[in-house]
Amino acid sequence: MSLSLSRSLTPQILDDLGKKIVLLSGPRQVGKTYLSKKLFPNSFEYLNFDASSERQIIRKQSWSRKHDLIIFDEIHKMRDWKRWLKGIYDTEGVRPRLLATGSARMDTFRRGGESLAGRHHLHRLHPLSLAELRGVFSAKEALDNIIQFGGFPEPLLSQSEGFSKRWRVSHLDRILREDLLDLEKVRELKQLEILVDLLSERVGSTLSYASLAKDLEISPHTVKKWIQILERLFVIFVVTPYSKNIAQSILKEPKIYFFDTGRVTAQAGARLENLVACALLKRQHFLEDTQGEKLCLHYLKDKTKKEIDFLTLREKQLEYLIEVKTSDEQISPSLRYYTEKLKPQKAIQLVQHLKREQQIHSVEILDAANWLGSLET
Repeated sequence: MSLSLSRSLTPQILDDLGKKIVLLSGPRQVGKTYLSKKLFPNSFEYLNFDASSERQIIRKQSWSRKHDLIIFDEIHKMRDWKRWLKGIYDTEGVRPRLLATGSARMDTFRRGGESLAGRHHLHRLHPLSLAELRGVFSAKEALDNIIQFGGFPEPLLSQSEGFSKRWRVSHLDRILREDLLDLEKVRELKQLEILVDLLSERVGSTLSYASLAKDLEISPHTVKKWIQILERLFVIFVVTPYSKNIAQSILKEPKIYFFDTGRVTAQAGARLENLVACALLKRQHFLEDTQGEKLCLHYLKDKTKKEIDFLTLREKQLEYLIEVKTSDEQISPSLRYYTEKLKPQKAIQLVQHLKREQQIHSVEILDAANWLGSLET
């Protein structure tokens, strides 16, 4: 299947390019280059720092100033790239417009070093959402396809299980053998691959560093460090338990989800939960990057084992309580309990196979595909 996909970030990126440098980060092969070239399809110059001839153009700053857009790909691999971009902006402004794409290091550049404060807007591109697939698939078809193939464009649009499996092997291999070396000196690549496999079986479950350490025959400290690396590489993301005490929340056992839903090998309920987690994180980043809002994504669990899959905070206010089910139309007792106790703006039970949407007391039982298809991402 070959078609032109519209990404929800496009209008905001176009607007921002007229004012600032735009940094576009996200997982490898999520579509950053494709999106960038579609912004001004008839007037752009694409320069990849990995290509020696284009690297010389970048260093000499000899690109044409007649184009509407200059795209710098993998520019974060250049030494002092932030200072370099700052210098161009300060001397030339954004004519032509400037867009830099990259993955792990670009998204974490704000942790130190030369600042681009006041000179850039950062956007994080995620895998395709149900909303972005409207017009390509029905909501139900989009949900089923993302669960099966993941939301990365190539495997999703291939509609081939065989191609998707081969793509997934190659994708992880490139991340661990190329992107990882750009971040950390890790030699135990085979054990990292095994860790990814173990995590794919434990999606939706609270994570035990000690248990993983035992399986891998390494220390819990090393497991935690490797999980942080996989986060920075956009392989996984961590959802922590909700607590009004932020430090306490960070210390408690997290849950792990994959950016690539198709990589999840756990049961059907966990695959659906992973898809919802991806959609909620994508919405969070979209609202943060385009509107400057502050959102947080957590799960909820107390000492009596009452658990809710997702809790969202928006500007420090409790927004959603969300429970995810494949087919159960009876309200989750935990969701009913916490709805009465916490009084969120909305309490939702998302069901994949639902005969009829309804509201019982303060809890809405909604079709998962329809709700996710209308989510702002």
